[in-house]
Amino acid sequence: MTATVTPYTLDAVIADLSGLEVITDPTQISKLSQDYYTYSPVLVEALSDKRGELVVRVMSEAEVLRVAQVCVQHRVPLTVRGAGTGNYGQCVPLAGGVILDLSGMQQIHWIRPGMAYVEPGVKLAAIDKQARETGWEIRMAPSTYRKATIGGFIGGGSGGIGSINYGLLGDRGNILALRVVTMEAEPRVVELRGDDVYKVAHAWGTNGIITGLEIPLGPAYAWAEAIVAFPDFMTSARFGQALSDSDGIIKKMVCICADPIPTYFAALKSYIPDGSHVALVLVAECCLEPFNELVQQFAGQVCYQKSALEASKGITLVEYSWNHTTLHARSVDPSLTYLQTIFPDDKELKVVEHLYHHYGDEVMMHLEFLRLGGAARPAGLQIVRYTTPERLQDIMAYHDQQNALIFNPHTYILEEGGRKTVDIKHLKFKEEMDPYGLLNPGKMRAWLERQDGENVKHL
Repeated sequence: MTATVTPYTLDAVIADLSGLEVITDPTQISKLSQDYYTYSPVLVEALSDKRGELVVRVMSEAEVLRVAQVCVQHRVPLTVRGAGTGNYGQCVPLAGGVILDLSGMQQIHWIRPGMAYVEPGVKLAAIDKQARETGWEIRMAPSTYRKATIGGFIGGGSGGIGSINYGLLGDRGNILALRVVTMEAEPRVVELRGDDVYKVAHAWGTNGIITGLEIPLGPAYAWAEAIVAFPDFMTSARFGQALSDSDGIIKKMVCICADPIPTYFAALKSYIPDGSHVALVLVAECCLEPFNELVQQFAGQVCYQKSALEASKGITLVEYSWNHTTLHARSVDPSLTYLQTIFPDDKELKVVEHLYHHYGDEVMMHLEFLRLGGAARPAGLQIVRYTTPERLQDIMAYHDQQNALIFNPHTYILEEGGRKTVDIKHLKFKEEMDPYGLLNPGKMRAWLERQDGENVKHL
């Protein structure tokens, strides 16, 4: 489904963008029209032929305002992108038009105790590096933190490494303020603070163009890395729950991978005993003694360990967690896909256990523990042996029936993924910020239904 837009002349658009970095090379446009939607065979079928018509790479908010004004003047669809590390086709243009590349906006304006103000194109790793020099660090990041931009993470992400402490991006306080450019005839800069930021956060660039972000920081720790092996999956899962519930042990990541997932980790295979189910963890060095006592309590085996200094060089376990787990599995078997699941708040992990046994190797269990509603609980990024769209839908429906809530990663419609329902507040805000519906058209169901309603009225 794509939006209907007024015809425009591309040459006239390019002429009005003179002086900016405009990319018209078809190969570059094709590359910058994609993200990692290829993880989903469903999205591959839906999105593989979608391309923009030109790319504009901006370096400042003033340039963003100019691009917005030109696109509104000519009624050109505009799709915002950062590094393109998302997985749902968030930055894939359904209606052609302009791709606005914000990766050149890389200024870190300031870092103060507990907070930072940055431009959207800054890589998360760069923010973290500079913040750690002051004794602080970013609260959470995706496994793609080396490449991912902060604007892309806020606009399209939901959580990651660090979520075991701070929850999800959608939790109050995890985004402090946003500067956002509108798509009106005379574009404005709007500052959103407090709860208002969630009108734009995780809205896939449908509600405004983020040009500045004020984010909270957490105290920096020296993070040691470890892999703990277990002969039984449920023991590894219960260890993950116990570690996540251990408030006195400071940790940043608790990732559980059922066998055979560890066999996909080429660089780590030699460390992991055959047939093992593993916990990949980041623990503060000052907490290693109580951490090892917990390992002993669950009869686990620490088969890999690095100090914080060692972990800062070369391989890092972060890049085997979250959706990097899927990446490594797919590098061995490209037919594999994945799910995104929030499991019930149940310390006995009964639903996890049921689904693990119910599906066996068809749905390989991969858990990431996070804080949700004040409690530590597992999220799933299970790896699926894909056969047909119908079977995939059956698997997701059965999870929902078991109270394991699926955040569908096989759709490019915003409300069909994590939101589940049409949000009237988001629709009203989009009407104010993007009255012509030019921002990332085709991704917001509420706007599409609004358009359909207007078309019916005019019949």
